[in-house]
Amino acid sequence: MFLTITTTGTAENPATDLGFLLHKHPDRVRVESQSHGTAHVFYPEATDERCTAALMLEVDPVALVRRGQGKGRGGAPDAALAQYVNDRPYAASSLLAVALSGVFRSALKGQCALRPELPQQVRPLRVEIPVLPARGGAGLVHRLFDPLGWDLVRAEPVALDARFPEWGDSRYIRLVLEGELRLADALRQLYVLLPVLDDAKHYWIAPDEVDKLLRAGDGWLAAHPENGLISSRYLARHKRLTQDALQRLELVRLAEADGSEVEELDNAVDESRDTEERPVPLAVQRRDAILAALRGAGARRVLDLGCGQGQLVQALLGDPAYTEVVGMDVSVRALNLAARRLKPERMGERQSARVRLVQGSLAYTDKRLAGYDAAVLSEVIEHLDPERLPALEYAVFGAARPRTVLVTTPNVEYNVRWESLPAGHVRHGDHRFEWTREEFRAWAGSVAERYGYGVAFVPVGDDDPEVGPPTQMAVFTTAETGTTTDTPKEGEAA
Repeated sequence: MFLTITTTGTAENPATDLGFLLHKHPDRVRVESQSHGTAHVFYPEATDERCTAALMLEVDPVALVRRGQGKGRGGAPDAALAQYVNDRPYAASSLLAVALSGVFRSALKGQCALRPELPQQVRPLRVEIPVLPARGGAGLVHRLFDPLGWDLVRAEPVALDARFPEWGDSRYIRLVLEGELRLADALRQLYVLLPVLDDAKHYWIAPDEVDKLLRAGDGWLAAHPENGLISSRYLARHKRLTQDALQRLELVRLAEADGSEVEELDNAVDESRDTEERPVPLAVQRRDAILAALRGAGARRVLDLGCGQGQLVQALLGDPAYTEVVGMDVSVRALNLAARRLKPERMGERQSARVRLVQGSLAYTDKRLAGYDAAVLSEVIEHLDPERLPALEYAVFGAARPRTVLVTTPNVEYNVRWESLPAGHVRHGDHRFEWTREEFRAWAGSVAERYGYGVAFVPVGDDDPEVGPPTQMAVFTTAETGTTTDTPKEGEAA
């Protein structure tokens, strides 16, 4: 994928100011990893009179498949070869829009720390995209870009094969835009309209896409005659999200026509009360799932192994059903932070007797851990080298042997849904591994079999039909207690 942005200037207002606006030096080649490939930024020409910045995106089709792409062009489940052999590496699409937002983030926001006056300047711009899918043809290109203030909008059809003109034109065009605009406005338009023309988003559509659309469309989308089509295609024709976007755009249009602020018109909600449903953070969902499983197991005395800063310990202390809570971590710093959170010095005698923070390593057996109802290892195992897992397994399941053990760990299959996570990367730099659902179940099943436990599996977070939940939890119970948790919706005995 390839895109160039060209501007002209004079000795007094040099064209190389484009480097300040894009936050990329004209004398250097910038290479940045993207979740679907590698972005290169370079300047084929850079003089006071004329400066061109080029963005080349090398898309890795294999990485796209590994990210769980089963939709969009050539990605149907029954077209396995088409997942690898398609136009994504060559034709501009939503993937290029994502690269624009990542590589030129400050320019999109209209920010320039070194030269804060530059983003507000209107300057001559020429944008060229050699190959762009246009579902709707050149006519749609003009309907989208003509109302936006460009002096020239040229959409030249690309022949299927220049050697065989009788074959006609492909559905691709070469796009050229010329006009005097602020660079931020031009980039925001491209960020929205590239995936609209392509009409096949290559990443997961979540509710926050509406916010992205409105931010990028600020100042031009509300009054655009095709804002309904733009919203629908940008949001992959999700009816609820499109309706939400159009309602908010109409509010913006009414506010502009009335010369007032949106907040003045949208005053039906009492701002002193937060009635909006907000997404529940994954850490909170994970903690709630753990607490529900502990209640289902009837646990009273609980170990939090790898307690970190003590969030779970604090939640357990808030429930009088738990008579003893022990938080253990190998890190002294983490234990100090946990103590600061819990403030044991301010607790009453009865409350402080219910909690202990101890230093220890799960690589060794520890007599202090024996005799408890339940143990929790929340986001712990992925921080260990795989060859050290057997020691942890024996220390917890063999030596300490609580009646119930809860283990949570990331589901690596879900990583494709994190747009900001580069392909092949784990969620945290300290993770030694991240498992698929199959790998986690195989590990948990073998542990349960060796140490005489039953095991059930619980999805934590939104259970995506294609890639599963973001967090996976195994609920181990000793054979004499059975798998008596009331939360698993995917119970499987090992």
